Amino acid sequence: MTESSILQNVLSRVAPGAPLRSALERIVKQGLGALIVLGWDERIEKITSGGFRLDDVAFTPAKLAELAKMDGAVILDGACDYILRANAHLLPDPAVETDETGARFRTSQRLARQTGLPVLAVSEERGNITVFCGYEKRELPAAPELLALINQHLYAQERCRNALETARARLDRLEISDNVTLFEVAAVLHRAELVRRVGEKIDRLKVGLGQEAYLLELPHADLTEDARELRELVVRDYVRGGKAGARRALRALEGMSANDLYHPERVCSQLGLEHPATGVRPLGYRLLSDVPRLPAPVREALVKHFRDARKLLVASIADLSAVSGVGETRAGDLRKHLDRAQRIALYSD
Repeated sequence: MTESSILQNVLSRVAPGAPLRSALERIVKQGLGALIVLGWDERIEKITSGGFRLDDVAFTPAKLAELAKMDGAVILDGACDYILRANAHLLPDPAVETDETGARFRTSQRLARQTGLPVLAVSEERGNITVFCGYEKRELPAAPELLALINQHLYAQERCRNALETARARLDRLEISDNVTLFEVAAVLHRAELVRRVGEKIDRLKVGLGQEAYLLELPHADLTEDARELRELVVRDYVRGGKAGARRALRALEGMSANDLYHPERVCSQLGLEHPATGVRPLGYRLLSDVPRLPAPVREALVKHFRDARKLLVASIADLSAVSGVGETRAGDLRKHLDRAQRIALYSD
């Protein structure tokens, strides 16, 4: 597991309402500080001394809060089912870099970086809780603060989605009228990528809500998934090189800085496309994506046969039915769908 995935796992364990979070909140209310290690292996054993061992002591919030009254660290097993050590003295390598202040937080960061195990630090003076995981760290906000932050991101994602819809509608109209340039393609990809990135940020934050995170699932997940699907279809339409080329382009897009995404020239360059002013035609993947009950192999056959969405738009029923897997009935339904798509695109605001 990567540091980020381990951190997400730990954040789910310290979400509001979780037993471990309850223990930490008890410690804060008692006006105490604490250093808690999640996991035990040879790495932590080598730098642990003193304190006392606990045999098969099941973890409960009350027990952990009581043990935190002692000066030393408390060590739990990786699953947080048992308390293994209490009042332990931990001696991480002082050569490990730390940017923290205060003995407890400096020790916590060094421990996490040296051992790779998650470490929780509670400040006695400020009462804040910080999770250290490798070279990553996260300070835990209170549930109301976290919810307010998530709501800000949801608002930002909604605004990005509205901008994306405007860019998508413009691309629809220009595809129908055969006037697309790579500028419009870059605009859609830029906005879709922003929606995806804000969605990922919300996913990371909502872990901290614990059981209440379900309240965000439907609206947030729909926005993120729609943007991700649109982004992939546009890349398939305009980036040559088949599926492999599309995958490379998507990775390149995801690797761009937020600032570079606002520059169409940089987006096009990063994806291996020509200058934004260049006129282009899509292959037809997005055009066919909304056709009901159209199997993926048939969609691929149509794209491979026509290689141009414009040709697909003006194809007759006979032309369509000549493609393998289409047939006369499906060709008639497909023709109706293409006509309707043209009307919607041309008369949309």
